[in-house]
Amino acid sequence: MCPGVDALLEQARAGLRRLTPHETVEAVRGGALLIDTRTEAQRREEGELPGAIVIDRTVLEWRLDPASAWRIPEATGYDREIVVVCREGYSSSLAAASLQTLGLRQATDMIGGVQGWREAGLPMSDRPADVRY
Repeated sequence: MCPGVDALLEQARAGLRRLTPHETVEAVRGGALLIDTRTEAQRREEGELPGAIVIDRTVLEWRLDPASAWRIPEATGYDREIVVVCREGYSSSLAAASLQTLGLRQATDMIGGVQGWREAGLPMSDRPADVRY
């Protein structure tokens, strides 16, 4: 019998020190990368996160691996703190666990996703998204 997605999510989260929205703000102030993996439609509906770099989930590992020829300039080392955010905080946990498996030891995600951010009363950005392909 297969363990299922709930078990996979539980396993992924066991290796993460997940951040609250307010802890995420502090982490970004301290130099962490804030990575938004939501779709364009979700961002259009919910708004943009201030300071976030938008990276499609399908290329996330290639853009953040410091050894990858396709990395973004901000992917400077395996010790870089990275906070992944999605809509509700589920797929971001799986993505952060994948980044840790890649060697990015300080990768994590934000509890509640963008919905949690908004519920915490944190501001959204009125600037265009920093989308990386």
